[in-house]
Amino acid sequence: MTQKIDEQKIEEIRSSSDIVDVISDYMHLTKRGRNWFGLCPFHHEQSPSFSVSTDKQIFHCFGCGAGGNVITFVMDIEQIAFPDAVAKLGDRVGVQVEVAPKREDEEVQSPEGQRHRRMKEAHQIAAEYYHHMLLHTEDGEEALQYLEDRGFSQTLIEDYQIGYALPTWDGLTNLLTARGFDLAEVAESGLLIQREQDGSCFDRFRGRIMFPIRDESGKTIAFSGRIIEASTSEAKYMNSPESPIFHKSQVFFNLDKARASIRKQHKAIIMEGFIDVLAAVRAGIPNVIATMGTALTPQHVTKLKRLVEQVIICYDGDGAGWEAAKRAGELLQQSRIKAEVAVLPEKLDPDDYVKQHGATSFKEDIIDKPHTYIAFVKMHARRGKNFQFDNDKMQYVQEVVDLLVHNTSPLERDLYIRQLADETNLSEEAILATLRQKESDEAQRSKRQQQKEQFTPVVVTHQVKLNATDRAERRLLSHMLHNVSVVDRVQRSTIQSPFIHDVFTAVYIRLIGFYEQHDRADYQRFIEQLEDIELRKIALESAIVERDPDHGEQEVTDCLHYLNKERLRQEIEQKQQLAIEAEKMNDIMKAVTLAEEVRKLRITYTSM
Repeated sequence: MTQKIDEQKIEEIRSSSDIVDVISDYMHLTKRGRNWFGLCPFHHEQSPSFSVSTDKQIFHCFGCGAGGNVITFVMDIEQIAFPDAVAKLGDRVGVQVEVAPKREDEEVQSPEGQRHRRMKEAHQIAAEYYHHMLLHTEDGEEALQYLEDRGFSQTLIEDYQIGYALPTWDGLTNLLTARGFDLAEVAESGLLIQREQDGSCFDRFRGRIMFPIRDESGKTIAFSGRIIEASTSEAKYMNSPESPIFHKSQVFFNLDKARASIRKQHKAIIMEGFIDVLAAVRAGIPNVIATMGTALTPQHVTKLKRLVEQVIICYDGDGAGWEAAKRAGELLQQSRIKAEVAVLPEKLDPDDYVKQHGATSFKEDIIDKPHTYIAFVKMHARRGKNFQFDNDKMQYVQEVVDLLVHNTSPLERDLYIRQLADETNLSEEAILATLRQKESDEAQRSKRQQQKEQFTPVVVTHQVKLNATDRAERRLLSHMLHNVSVVDRVQRSTIQSPFIHDVFTAVYIRLIGFYEQHDRADYQRFIEQLEDIELRKIALESAIVERDPDHGEQEVTDCLHYLNKERLRQEIEQKQQLAIEAEKMNDIMKAVTLAEEVRKLRITYTSM
């Protein structure tokens, strides 16, 4: 059962939470006319179809049909229950809501959802255990001193819940056993390792400083452990393996803490490792995130695209870092995200730079002065080339020209052509001719591809158009959602349900129950109580249907009349089909009876 929260408090929290502000904490929105638009966070798309209405305080995706108000958005995006969403929004607007812990029999999650929840609970217990060992035990003193010597403040250690795993084999294993966890399930999540010979488990992380990895909601889903002393037999860092709750190709370290700053500053700074992120945070740069031991992926870019339109790449200053920055920038540019590159000198990484040159220099000289992506690619293309050799000079020009074809405006092209001419002592005319030849080749290749595609079957999907029945059901439900008396009118009739489709009937039945508890129409409060997302979509789509307030009663009458007639038509077709089947089975009496029923129904249908 859903925890009961005072209705006035719910209304206070809802009315105090502007839906645009709340959703903007999770994704990038752009204003168009009276509404705001962005890429839907509930399905993959290239063009924004996710709309947010300030006037109505609702959101709706025209692509997948997702929709609701500020509370249901938090429920869906965070995958939490209604009371938890209200409490989260309450914290945001300064209204306290006490949420009682759920009993196991109150969980409505799927078996897979419950398994993931237990895995995250085990990770949270592990994080608290490691953190306690670091700060409050003699065994953790060496690790704590190591962190303090490297500039980690007490505040930073506590904010990021940094901990220490004892060098024992079963410290965490024994704790989780005592807490009643299934060790095989915990091993699947990456915290423990299960022996093949007897199925027993032992701690994966031992004798390491532990850095929790959190998802976007702030739930711990993995760890990275660092050894204190350099070792030739052990890797400096050990990360959690891929698991049902941890997919490194989709996770950004620090996104849960950096998201608000990213939205406020309209840009994100990406680094290669979480240690670099912590160095940046210590330097007073909050909008910084990092991938988890992997190159930037399309899944990462999809998340970024929903948040920002500008990204600064700050990777290591060595050759591998330059190559990774080039690939990341190309991926961002392809997704129409403005990419810039903050270049580090002397093959330093961000952590080393801060140690050597200080936080102020890192912020003012590196982060605040990034190179445009094309400027960085020019620098990258020139590395290792000697312009005394014609081959190196021509290769450099060709690499830069290839980039100019797709990624620049006419003004930018003019600027970079002049720069290339100055750098190489080649004429601007020659470089421009090379660029135009490249554009011509690209145009010819594109034309041949289009001609080829003319003979290739293409499957085009269109949004399903609503028929007359769909429109009538939506309009009738819309009136019901905005006017209690419409439901009363239908209930007084002899019809059990006025709707044709089961999904509308399901919403209607729940609406009757809602009105038994509430004395006025409130479709926003109603959709908050719909746990089934599909029913919520139907309710919201119906609620925003345009109605004629001056002729509402006539609209309801017309909808009921049409749906009653359509239901009768379907019944006639069904009985006709049964009569045909009866004749095929030589059941003449049944066929005659059905034919007579059809005749009477036709008379009724004609008179309607």
